[in-house]
Amino acid sequence: MRIRLVFLFVLLANFICSQNMDIDILRQLNLQRIKQADSLIQGITNSASPIAYGVSGLLLGLSFRKRFRHTHKKALFILLSVIVTSLVTTFLKLLINRPRPFVSYPFLEKMTNGGSPSFPSGHTSDAFSIATAISLAYPKWYVIIPAYMWAGAVAYSRMALGVHYPSDVLAGALLGFMLPFLFFIFLYRSQKNI
Repeated sequence: MRIRLVFLFVLLANFICSQNMDIDILRQLNLQRIKQADSLIQGITNSASPIAYGVSGLLLGLSFRKRFRHTHKKALFILLSVIVTSLVTTFLKLLINRPRPFVSYPFLEKMTNGGSPSFPSGHTSDAFSIATAISLAYPKWYVIIPAYMWAGAVAYSRMALGVHYPSDVLAGALLGFMLPFLFFIFLYRSQKNI
C-alpha cells in the first residue's frame, strides 16, 4: 500500500510539471469566475478549517456526555483523521515548497491570503478529510452528499480565488480522502467495530 501511495505522489508530481494544463485551467477558473459571487466563494474557503476542526471537536466533546457515549470511537476517529491529514499536508507543503500561482503568474487575481507553499491544498485536504471521515463513521446519504458537495465547493473556491493550482487541489482532495480511508481500514481490521 505504501508503494502505491509513493507511486501516486510521484505521478502527481509529474503532473505538476505539466504546468501548461494546470495554469490554463486555473486561468479560466480564476479570471472567468462570477465576480458577484466573490464574497460567497470567500466564505466557503474560510469555512474549511473551522468546520473540519469544529465539527470533529464538537462530536468528540459530545461523546463524553452519557447520552452520546456510544459515539466516542467514531468522534475520535473523525478528529484524528482531520489532524493526521493536516499534519501530512503541512509536511508535504514544506517538503515540496511549490510557490503559489499568483507569485508565478501575476496576471491571476489573488482574492485571499495564501501564505504557506501551494502544494497540496490544505483547505481542500481539511475539507475532504472531514467529509470522508464523517461519511465513513455515519454512512448515510444525507451525511455523505452534503459533506462531499461542501468539500468540492471548498476545492473550487481555492482555484477561483487564485491561490491554488488544480493539481494542488487534486492532491489535497486525494490526501483528504485516502488518509481517513486508510485509517478507517486500519481501525476496522484491528477493532472490527467503529
